Formats: sequence, structure tokens, C-alpha cells
Amino acid sequence: MLLLKDIVPAAQNNIDTKFILLEKGRTTLEGQNKTCLALVADETAAVHYQLWGDECDAFETGDIIHLTNGIFSYHRSNLVLRAGKRGKVQKVGEFTMAYVETPNMSEIHWIPDPNNSKKYVQEIPVDGILGFWFAWSRNRAC
Repeated sequence: MLLLKDIVPAAQNNIDTKFILLEKGRTTLEGQNKTCLALVADETAAVHYQLWGDECDAFETGDIIHLTNGIFSYHRSNLVLRAGKRGKVQKVGEFTMAYVETPNMSEIHWIPDPNNSKKYVQEIPVDGILGFWFAWSRNRAC
């Protein structure tokens, strides 16, 4: 099972992960389809999750959800995790899951991998930011 900190944008439905639904926005209509943007997280990261159709009514804040064959890609210029056409979501519990709210993988700036144009990499890796912060705080004069 993939941790949220390890997901990267792709055009493939291959993400198998588990997360808790932290916040759920209002349901809107896109044509005849209901959509709802949510914030989900696991013990390593958070991400924006796009609920579609019946998913909007099926899940509530605090639900623990298992996603299989999910996709992390752009939808209307927003980077979101979603089930897509081939993915499946299932409620597997409620409220009892450790989580963090940062980093939010949807808010990281991703760029094409210079070595493989079909992949993306973080412009500044999350670990690089944290490593810089810890090095700076240790070397800072008090």
C-alpha cells in the first residue's frame, strides 16, 4: 500500500492507499455529475481528493477510506487524488487513524522529470525543505 508522501502525478490508475477524510467541501454539479473536493491524509502527508457522483454522499468527515487503482493527476488545473473510471473506494473504518496535515502533496510544485518526460518530480523535494530547515535551525546563533 502506497503512503501519500510517495504519490506523484501520473496518467495511470495504479495508486493503492488508505487515508482519513478530514474535511469535505460542498457538493457541486459539473454537467450532470456531482463532485466534491475533500482533504484527506495519512500518517505521512495530506492531499486534495476529488469525490465523484455517489462518492459525494457515501463518505463523511472521519471516514477511513481504502482507494485502489486511484490516480493523482490534474483536474481543471488542480492536482487531485481520485478514483477515476477504473478506481474503487471503500470505507474501512472511522476516526481511528493517525495523520498529518503537512505536507499537502496537491500544493507541491511538480515539474517534468528531466530524465523521463513521462514522470514528474518535486521542484524542491519535501525532504530537501525539511533538511534545510533543520540545518539552518542547528547552525543559527541564539
